[in-house]
Amino acid sequence: MKKLLLAASAAALLAGTWLAPAQAEYLKEHRGGTIRLLARAAAGTLDPHINYTDQGWQMYQPIYDGLVAFRKAEGMDGFTIVPDLAEALPQVSNDGKTFTFKLRKGIKFSSGQDLGVKDVVASFQRIFKISGPTSGTFYAGIVGADKCLADTKSCTLEGGIVGDEAAGTVTINIIKPDAELLYKLALPHAVTLPADTPAEDMGSRPIPSTGPYMISAFDPNKGMTVSRNPHFKQWSEEAQPDGYPDVVQYDFGLSEEAAVTAIQNGEADWMFDPLPSDRLVELGTKFKDQLHISPLSAWWYAPLNTRLAPFDNEKARQAVAYAVDRNTLVKLFGGKVLGAPVCQVLPPDFPGHEDYCPFTKNPGAKWSAPDLDKAKQLVEESGTKGQKVTIIVEDTAVSRSIGVYLQSVLTSIGYAADVKPISTNIQFTYIQNTNNKVQMSVTQWYKDYPAASDFLNILFSCASFREGSDASINISGFCDKDIDAKMQKALDLGVTDQKAADKMWAEIDKQVTDKAPAVGLFTPKRLDFVSKRLGNFKFNRQFNWMITQSWVQ
Repeated sequence: MKKLLLAASAAALLAGTWLAPAQAEYLKEHRGGTIRLLARAAAGTLDPHINYTDQGWQMYQPIYDGLVAFRKAEGMDGFTIVPDLAEALPQVSNDGKTFTFKLRKGIKFSSGQDLGVKDVVASFQRIFKISGPTSGTFYAGIVGADKCLADTKSCTLEGGIVGDEAAGTVTINIIKPDAELLYKLALPHAVTLPADTPAEDMGSRPIPSTGPYMISAFDPNKGMTVSRNPHFKQWSEEAQPDGYPDVVQYDFGLSEEAAVTAIQNGEADWMFDPLPSDRLVELGTKFKDQLHISPLSAWWYAPLNTRLAPFDNEKARQAVAYAVDRNTLVKLFGGKVLGAPVCQVLPPDFPGHEDYCPFTKNPGAKWSAPDLDKAKQLVEESGTKGQKVTIIVEDTAVSRSIGVYLQSVLTSIGYAADVKPISTNIQFTYIQNTNNKVQMSVTQWYKDYPAASDFLNILFSCASFREGSDASINISGFCDKDIDAKMQKALDLGVTDQKAADKMWAEIDKQVTDKAPAVGLFTPKRLDFVSKRLGNFKFNRQFNWMITQSWVQ
């Protein structure tokens, strides 16, 4: 295992030089040029109704639009919902169950065709026809969704999505009030695509878009080219501002080490993957003005398959949770400035979070140290000692090192463990599909929007689990009917009393943590390393760096 990040690098990260430079004013002379991005691999399918990755969602922001959007602004302002394809936020009636949107006029897709009511209606139907990963959670409250979930091909959402061509309106009817509906409508899974988009995963085929940019070329093994949409005219700077670069070139395949070197040499402008920990000292001293550190609402975690041996046994899952040394994992990620130990699902400074850690040397509010004796005892009691476990990780430097460490942990408590890295292009969908019989994996979850349900209900509800699907985001296959019912109560309570609902979510967080369907590893911060020629770096708390709001000299 590589030598871990030294304390000296942490000190460098903590220095005041880590503050981002003052943001420059909007200057027309910076328009043009090509921004070059690097990633170890593509983010999977190009289809925005299916792709469920941080990498994909970040890139979609200047490409696709929904009825509403998260404001393209820095910091906490990025959590604000603003009208996008709609002229204004919806008129709400029928005791909070009817939302009526008036569409803007004159918006065209990158193909040249006009955007209209029929496109919005067809796009909502498509979410269900393709069995989108959040169709059974985010959009299940739409009238008619139950029939669509039961029979996807014939989905009409009759009575749920009502278009009025003459009035230019789209009305959404839901079965009960939902305090989070506008958040859900602002996500890529609800963007509007042309009505004739096939009801299948488009994979590597670009879909016409409405934003200032469009995907003009894509090869999952080589790269993606994003160029200007010739039919775009800015309608809202808050929702969809025009961008600076003429082209964004996203190249795939370089190792993280090579990517860092390319940025240092000015051959690339940014990399998606975590920076290798053994380069942080160098970067923190020689390239500190090109580094930006930003808070995230996220966690790295290890899903444990509750439907396969040995982790169909609760004691076996709890044993792993006791055995993991989170301090070691934080070091592997880059040190205390970039990560913090975590035991529970909800991240710090997030709705519903109350400090809780039952799986540690001294159970209580915070993680203190691993308890290997307790872990070995639970393995013995579970009757699973000696069983084989394969850990599936992304083929990146950080994920591989975490996988190797977890392999050593499982071996130390009595399992025959090995680790299997696979391309980041397919790992996330691979670990979701039950056909692949994944016992344990390492992955990350970045909030879709700032609500406790987005971690607990999405990752651990019965509705989020689907046999044989690449879009089964409940990777552990966890389904507890009592906890499920409590989550629904918390969602309902949030309509009238969000504070009380968050208190209930805190209780649910503890209950899910106790069952250990996944082992919390650490909460990360985002460290972006950019080229010297890149300016106007702006970080949005919802979707990270706003790529096309930067310029290159």
